[in-house]
Amino acid sequence: MVKIDPQANLLQQQIKSFGSHTLTMGILLVLLGTVGVIVPGLMSYATVGMFAGLLLFGGAVWAYHTWQSNPGNFMDWLKPLLLLVTGVLMLIFPQPTIASLTLLLSAYLLMDAYGSFGLAHSRYPDKGWGWMVFNGIMDIALAVLFFVGWPQTSLMLLGLFVGISLVFDGWALIVIGWAMRKGGDADSK
Repeated sequence: MVKIDPQANLLQQQIKSFGSHTLTMGILLVLLGTVGVIVPGLMSYATVGMFAGLLLFGGAVWAYHTWQSNPGNFMDWLKPLLLLVTGVLMLIFPQPTIASLTLLLSAYLLMDAYGSFGLAHSRYPDKGWGWMVFNGIMDIALAVLFFVGWPQTSLMLLGLFVGISLVFDGWALIVIGWAMRKGGDADSK
């Protein structure tokens, strides 16, 4: 009788759920992230453009919905108007937007550090708890770095952070995509 390992089967299903373009997407993310690391100011402006674009798109969709459903109610127009105005202001004034996003990212890093320390505490003394502590310390170090130079260093730090994040996300997809091509699992090496 052949014994089937349920964890191996689950891993194979998870790898297959990523799709056939995982390796290609991973390579593109690594390239895009590398550009962000090399030219972080450009990546910061691109990040602002993406956020502004999402707000403008959301505002346009919401305005269309309001126009279709209840065009005569002034209160229904406030949300799409706010989204559209915010998106336009982000595009007109990218520097304050970059500084604001950097400040929000700093706050996120502090919350993530708290979560990492909590997870490390709950996993102690199991394997891996030290990595969670290390992750929390790195989050605090990054948050302090962001706070100390804020807002002067925002242009460089936001783009650098986004670029590094894209590189790591890309490498994770490359490993999964390569495992899919080889027919093995992602942890084989």
